[in-house]
Amino acid sequence: MNMNLTPRQQQVFDLVQEAIERTGAPPTRAEIAAQLGFRSANAAEEHLQALARKGAIELVGGTSRGIRLKSDTLRALRAARADDTMAPPALLAAAALSLPLVGRVAAGSPILAQEHIDQHYQVSPALFPVKPDYLLRVRGMSMRDAGILDGDLLAVQRADDARNGQIVVARLGDEVTVKRFQRTRAGIELLPENPEFQPIRIAPGSTDFALEGVAVGLIRNTALM
Repeated sequence: MNMNLTPRQQQVFDLVQEAIERTGAPPTRAEIAAQLGFRSANAAEEHLQALARKGAIELVGGTSRGIRLKSDTLRALRAARADDTMAPPALLAAAALSLPLVGRVAAGSPILAQEHIDQHYQVSPALFPVKPDYLLRVRGMSMRDAGILDGDLLAVQRADDARNGQIVVARLGDEVTVKRFQRTRAGIELLPENPEFQPIRIAPGSTDFALEGVAVGLIRNTALM
């Protein structure tokens, strides 16, 4: 896409986009600096601020991963990826998805059981790099530093496995939680993005753990009001 980005700004933009598609969350300033060879996170911040001024991204204050691709940017990216054998990009953007919003989840029942669905939202598919299956209202601030805040709507694709580093929706006994996934030799760790919370460790073969899906996007809690 053409936003008159400098080569360095394009590198930063591509890195942010790839991280969101791969893990469901943007990189930190320190991660951008490390991957692109900047001397400090401040240099990454300067490029992010320039991208925000040019309208390529949106910065959310107070979190280390508060970087978002704007909806029109996502639409342009989706259109750019559509080849001649697919529907015209204008039709892709216009074809709204109807996604169920999952509220409180009762113990032992499927997350998409009818009694868990509060309502349906019509949203543009251009908001997400891949098609989600449902929206989950985030409760609590354990993922604050990933830019995922209390009341946000997490777009989730159903999955029973995940890659290390992906943000997932997991069931732990009677609770459903959003955390970053990490598989180790000792089992599975569910990592918060807030130092006030502790990691959750799952022993191999635990019957209290089930993966419900992986995050593929986020809608700020005020966007659909």
